[in-house]
Amino acid sequence: MTAPTPRVGRGPSGNGTARVPWVLVLPALIGLLFLLLPLVGLLVRAPWATMGRRIVDPDVLTALWLSLSTSTAATLVSLVLGVPLAWLLARTEFPGRRLVRALVTVPLVIPPVVGGVALLLVLGRNGIVGQYLYSWFGLTLPFSPAAVVVAQVFVAMPFLVIGVEGALRGADRRYEEAAATLGAGRVTVFIRVTLPMILPGIGAGAVLCWARALGEFGATITFAGNFPGTTQTMPLAVYMAMQRDPEAAIVLSLVLLLVSLAVLATMRERWMSV
Repeated sequence: MTAPTPRVGRGPSGNGTARVPWVLVLPALIGLLFLLLPLVGLLVRAPWATMGRRIVDPDVLTALWLSLSTSTAATLVSLVLGVPLAWLLARTEFPGRRLVRALVTVPLVIPPVVGGVALLLVLGRNGIVGQYLYSWFGLTLPFSPAAVVVAQVFVAMPFLVIGVEGALRGADRRYEEAAATLGAGRVTVFIRVTLPMILPGIGAGAVLCWARALGEFGATITFAGNFPGTTQTMPLAVYMAMQRDPEAAIVLSLVLLLVSLAVLATMRERWMSV
């Protein structure tokens, strides 16, 4: 007598769909509302009658352009530095690797303003490294557009490293081994085999990195300052507008939100569908 074959992938109803765990529906809906209601509040309270005039204000456009350009530059720097760092953590064994991985994720958990203070202590004119940059090359990083990029890289690059490291660990190494067996060097294997395999992971990590850089506030205001036209990004402009003109702060928030949603939706759909 043959044992019955169990049904795989079917719910209790036998029609291929699992029953909804109703005990989870209520907290799920509450969580969704908690995330959406603040965004709805922005839309409800937005000064739609003056929206067009406020958006084309030169100060708004300058802050928006600075945010987009610096966050893009920070993402490019993070790609150049973060992808090799992720490969090192995922594919090599060395003493203290766990400690290095923990240190890489520290910017995710410390307050950004603490990161700004740390950057000042290292790269400021009298900092550990900054004093030599100033005395040898005359370079002063703090309170400049370059400082905005540095602050954004510090807080955003861990998102890229974590994403790329996960992609590397999940990649099938047999293709790399086959290429090495056929005589390909390590650099060739990395460029021709490894990178194409983990490209979706790199793209997703870059999107998260860019979004985090775009919204950076604490490290930027501490290390780069808040100078309109020079270091005042959109988050800083929102903060300043909230103190003197709440309606302007709402408009700036909406612009930043729409830009972020558009880029995230477009890029994430592109990379996650690869």
